[in-house]
Amino acid sequence: MLWIDNKIISDEVMEEYFSCNLNACKGACCWEGDYGAPLEEEEIEILENILDKIRPFLSTEGLEEIEKNGPATWFEKAEEYGTTLINGGACAFLSIDDSGTAKCGIEKAWEEGVIDFRKPISCHLYPIRITKQKKSQLEYINYDRWDICAEACTKGLKEKMPLYLFAKDALIRKYGSDFFEQLLEAKSEM
Repeated sequence: MLWIDNKIISDEVMEEYFSCNLNACKGACCWEGDYGAPLEEEEIEILENILDKIRPFLSTEGLEEIEKNGPATWFEKAEEYGTTLINGGACAFLSIDDSGTAKCGIEKAWEEGVIDFRKPISCHLYPIRITKQKKSQLEYINYDRWDICAEACTKGLKEKMPLYLFAKDALIRKYGSDFFEQLLEAKSEM
């Protein structure tokens, strides 16, 4: 376990191998599970503000659900806001490409330069999940191991891609390059 500032990074994040394999899973993390992707408070407002710009990148079902319930839903059991789901299943921001692979409509709009918000940070970081402890202000950075990502683990091992390097851009986006440099330094000392 590493401790940087108020962040505790699990050994799994530093030691496990991972490289997303969309050919194998088809983006199942976007339609499997019990909750929408966790959202930070400011992300809810961002999603509300960019909704008109991303409409062309979303499915009809997703748009209907967002128009009915908004872009974010409070998930009581998880005790947090997450992306709205279509009938309790797929993320409302999901779109399916010609190969049957789930793609994030928000990210597609970002890739085309329509918006400057890539996607919720929880999606960008996945399979890393952050849990915040309100009283102590500690943040726990953990690996969310899920069987639908088994092929990503195999691919990561084959490529020798550690999870923390796979998530480098997302970790820098979330915490900044100084944090990531400290992470690399701590890893070299392990």
